[in-house]
Amino acid sequence: MPHLENTVLCRESQVSILQSLFGERHHFSFPSIFIYGHTASGKTYVTQTLLRTLELPHVFVNCVECFSLRLLLEQILNKLNHLSSSEGNCSTQITCETFNDFVRLFKQVTKAESLKDQTVYIVLDKAEYLRDMEANLLPGFLRLQELTDRNVTVLFLSEIVWEKFRPNTGCFEPFVLYFPDYSIGNLQKILSHDHPPEYSADFYAAYINILLGVFYTVCRDLKELRHLAVLNFPKYCEPVVKGEANERDTRKLWRNIEPHLKRAMQTVYLREISSSQWEKLQKDDIDPAQLKGLSAYTHVELPYYSKFILIAAYLASYNPARTDKRFFLKHHGKIKKTNFLKKHEKTSNHLLGPKPFPLDRLLAILYSIVDSRVAPTANIFSQDGEL
Repeated sequence: MPHLENTVLCRESQVSILQSLFGERHHFSFPSIFIYGHTASGKTYVTQTLLRTLELPHVFVNCVECFSLRLLLEQILNKLNHLSSSEGNCSTQITCETFNDFVRLFKQVTKAESLKDQTVYIVLDKAEYLRDMEANLLPGFLRLQELTDRNVTVLFLSEIVWEKFRPNTGCFEPFVLYFPDYSIGNLQKILSHDHPPEYSADFYAAYINILLGVFYTVCRDLKELRHLAVLNFPKYCEPVVKGEANERDTRKLWRNIEPHLKRAMQTVYLREISSSQWEKLQKDDIDPAQLKGLSAYTHVELPYYSKFILIAAYLASYNPARTDKRFFLKHHGKIKKTNFLKKHEKTSNHLLGPKPFPLDRLLAILYSIVDSRVAPTANIFSQDGEL
């Protein structure tokens, strides 16, 4: 399909696999497909483009927006109802509170003549949020074709691997498709495809080559690189616009853009200032460090659990271990009061300095001061080790 090849670049293998899985419009497709890969690897774009280009009936739902079971199920049913209506102007809103109701209503909606003899695709983006909902939701979507006896395929788009989804009780295994990160050659091809019409493709490709040479080692996110390319291109072609150089003077163009790319490494990539502020800085030739209150280095935000680990370490180092039961247990029973204090305990613990403590005590205090339940995962231990 030539139109699709020009629209979706550097994902020929994934597009070919998805097309073979979809098959003909009236064929039963695979019940569920799990697509995963890092952010900005083309999962959502490729899936949406393929479904639209092939004109397949589909519903796209973002699980971040539909944060509850009812919102998610109603969004799917109402979009399907809108899709199956004759003129696309369906005013009735479907309400659904349980997955059993969803199966029943789904059968009714897909009885429409426009959806009768073809596969219906349900795309769940940010599917990792399904794990925080009801336990029967993920297994239900995986077996939706079987439960409804309809020609339906559910596609899960996620940034994490399937092994972190699989329920302990077992479930239907989806077809797993991996989207690898773009290589530097892929990024060069994709970014060069966006060249402005007033400049030649070779000129813009040379600029992209310079940009990737600077940023590829620290940033491989296609969205960020595309943002940087658009933002810094006017400065790159400034000598050409002024008539001081032509498009082939690569060395002169590089000398002009080099200091501005170094600034971009410190500001725009970290999003400390807006695009309009960055353009003003380039125009006025001002050092971004002169902008007060915008530097991310003046305020360092620690990860969520690292903050609580620091608090737990402070409490463990300055409070005696015998006081933990009184401070961190709700039902600690009666504690015998005594006026007897050892001589060295009469001095403030802050003046004596922090005391060593075992790791088990630190984690026990951490679990008691965090509101939500904390699983002892590698993420917690790695933050603990760094601190």
